Amino acid sequence: MKKPVSDSWERGDPYERYVGRWSRCVAPPFLAWLAQPADSRWLDVGCGTGALCAAILDACAPSSVTGVEPSEGFLATARQNLSGRAALHPGNAASIPLDDASVDVVVSGLVLNFVPDPRIALKEMQRVVRPGGCIAAYVWDYAGGMQMMRYFWDAAKDMDPAAREQDEGERFQGLASLKGLGGLFDLAGLSDVRSRSIDIPTIFRDFDDYWGPFLSGQGPAPAYCASLDESKRAELRELLKVRLPTKSDGTIRLTARAWAVQGHRPVDLTAD
Repeated sequence: MKKPVSDSWERGDPYERYVGRWSRCVAPPFLAWLAQPADSRWLDVGCGTGALCAAILDACAPSSVTGVEPSEGFLATARQNLSGRAALHPGNAASIPLDDASVDVVVSGLVLNFVPDPRIALKEMQRVVRPGGCIAAYVWDYAGGMQMMRYFWDAAKDMDPAAREQDEGERFQGLASLKGLGGLFDLAGLSDVRSRSIDIPTIFRDFDDYWGPFLSGQGPAPAYCASLDESKRAELRELLKVRLPTKSDGTIRLTARAWAVQGHRPVDLTAD
């Protein structure tokens, strides 16, 4: 029986344990690369639990930070985490609840590959950013460099070839790459498009620290894991225990790579 693909993210705490904690590590080098001036007005599209908003507040001396997020559960966690330091609104990338040219910088972390039509999202981002303003995003390198997911899916596919249909490395290969992200920004008509990779260490204190977040049922890999019967889930667990590079002290030291891209709204672009 074909298992459904679940891309939904609703609860903040499981997300933090799964990938939120690692996204927080990507944010500082991503923002340093953007090098935007102080007193800029920032928008985070798909702000999730508020990790990127918090990094902007801590490192970029913004005049304002706004976050837009479709998940009520994530918004509740973001409001708690940010303690009123950012304006947070329900909304999605295809319909951003802001006025034309109302911000200086638009960013989006780990979102574009989940958006039904990234081209519409880029059009909306251009609408709300001022002419000449910066638009930037990053996504995981699901096919190779996001090792915690790569180990999981490679083991899952060896156990169950049907898992290939849910593997983010297979599903998002057109966008989750330097060529795919850069091409999306080029097609959107952005100027001065640049791309880069960002690598961060992902160190798990033991196997349970790695495996536990996959049991939440939230997001593609955890949803696949939850769909297995108890014996298959135990088989997958044992495969991973054998394959993961575990140190003598029990730690598992992996790397996560994100692909990042930035561009600018042309100064002569007019909203439709």
